[in-house]
Amino acid sequence: MRLVILGYGYTARRILARLPRPVHVTLTVRDPARAEALTRRATQGLAFDGETRTPALTAALRSATHVLSSIPPRDGVDPVLACHGADLAAAPGLEWLGYLTTTGVYGHRDGAWVDETTPVSPTNARSAARVKAENDWLALGAAARVPAGIFRLAGIYGPGRNAFVKLADGTAHRIVKPGQVFNRIHVDDIATVLGAAIAQTAGGLFDVADGHPAPPQDVVTFAASLMGVAPPPEEPFETARLSPMARSFYATCCRVRARRIRESLGVTLAFPDYRAGLAALWRDDNWRDEA
Repeated sequence: MRLVILGYGYTARRILARLPRPVHVTLTVRDPARAEALTRRATQGLAFDGETRTPALTAALRSATHVLSSIPPRDGVDPVLACHGADLAAAPGLEWLGYLTTTGVYGHRDGAWVDETTPVSPTNARSAARVKAENDWLALGAAARVPAGIFRLAGIYGPGRNAFVKLADGTAHRIVKPGQVFNRIHVDDIATVLGAAIAQTAGGLFDVADGHPAPPQDVVTFAASLMGVAPPPEEPFETARLSPMARSFYATCCRVRARRIRESLGVTLAFPDYRAGLAALWRDDNWRDEA
């Protein structure tokens, strides 16, 4: 296997750590110094700024067997496909494509259940760009005659990114919007799903979510109970001080079943709801650690 991971960040690091070791792996980051630090035996680090087609990345993509992108659209355009789509289409040994996107593409459903058969309904430009990118990756897979997996991720949490961290640094809030729920997914469960998809060269749409949506304030309350601290006071959504980005997340509400990861990939989540995930982080004392 010659694997290229485009956008080597928090989620991609956990995915790579849990995959069977490929013959060769190429990782892209924006910072050239970090790319150089990633380069070691059987691993190549490359800088990709999302705007420039480079000979080194061109060569890596044309020799790849498996390619996974976690890079979001920029100004409505997928930067990987804009710069290197032709290189992927021309890769002679390509076997599989993967693209990490978001359950936000379903838009606002007033709390109704959705799954991979539900038509998308983006409610803002950011989600609309994600839908376009999904379709473009699927089209590339069809043109290259290889499976393309589209992985719609719910709210990601795990070591270093969770309610404990926010409680500890004083940034936790209990925002209450009646009827509002979100799905979540532990980063290690994402890694399990991607490992299964790569092993099975699985294509198509996959919701990657815990299947147990819950109000956001309940997550903070539960984390505080495990820490033995008082939770922050509840704040009505209407008067809460939220950034425009944070407020936009509350504009949509749906419940995600995550059917295909079970039925098609045979994956059983290690953390089927936020309670199981947070309890494990607290028990194992790795809630601070992003490594």
